[in-house]
Amino acid sequence: MTKAVLGIVGGSGIYDLPSLEKVRSRKTRSPWGEPSAPLRVGEIAGLPIVFLSRHDKGHRLSPSDINYRANIDVLKRAGVTDLVSLSACGSFKEELAPGTFVLIDQFIDRTHRRESSFFGKGCVAHVSMAHPVSPRLRIDLASAAEAEGIRVVRDGTYVCMEGPQFSTYAESMTYKNLGYSVIGMTNMPEAKLAREAEICYATVAMVTDYDCWHPDHDAVTVQDIIKVLMANADKAKKLVARLAKDFPREHEPCPIGSDRALDAALITEPKARDKRLLKKLDAVAGRVLRE
Repeated sequence: MTKAVLGIVGGSGIYDLPSLEKVRSRKTRSPWGEPSAPLRVGEIAGLPIVFLSRHDKGHRLSPSDINYRANIDVLKRAGVTDLVSLSACGSFKEELAPGTFVLIDQFIDRTHRRESSFFGKGCVAHVSMAHPVSPRLRIDLASAAEAEGIRVVRDGTYVCMEGPQFSTYAESMTYKNLGYSVIGMTNMPEAKLAREAEICYATVAMVTDYDCWHPDHDAVTVQDIIKVLMANADKAKKLVARLAKDFPREHEPCPIGSDRALDAALITEPKARDKRLLKKLDAVAGRVLRE
């Protein structure tokens, strides 16, 4: 079996993992450009951990400026088998109050400025996104949260907007009336690219505020959000430490095939494939391209 390597993408407020041991910084080159930050490689309770700060220290990058392809590519090159996204978000439901953690099971992609696939002209592939979250990883997160006394809601739909501006009232009401749970700016195309790279993916959506549909949150400021953000970050770090302690040391096959997503995805005939693109796909798709 494959050794498990747990990847953590830290969103707003999470720029490092203090529980990471034997840590070293690793700059990894990617044919897809510059990743958000150097990888922080180490271990927790003996489990290999690879941490990436999505916005970089000091929050240097806006959601639209993140190179999502490079980020997923370098995580794949580092051997990550399972990836947890820690992401701040706004809530559309009264019961999902600030401070609540939501284990997302579905996504709506409303972004429009981002490269959303490793594949394209010269090598076309279509992966299934019907079930974008690895169920086994979501169960592990729920168990870790329960063990740490952290309140989580076990499912929800995350709508990803382009940003960097917050929603208009009309947008907020539309998403609320459609039954979505939370809104954020970063998990797409991250989840799509993780699937193309055959990495099991799960999101911990950490509610910082109600979106502007709520009469008490119609003029949310960054200062308001930061107060909740820091409390959420402390809980998230405890969650990761517990997850690592109990995580299987061998990668368990994903029941929905996240880790074999490319088995039947490539449609371009081998003779028609662009060699330059294939070279860039060495990490992401090397398993199927070498077969």
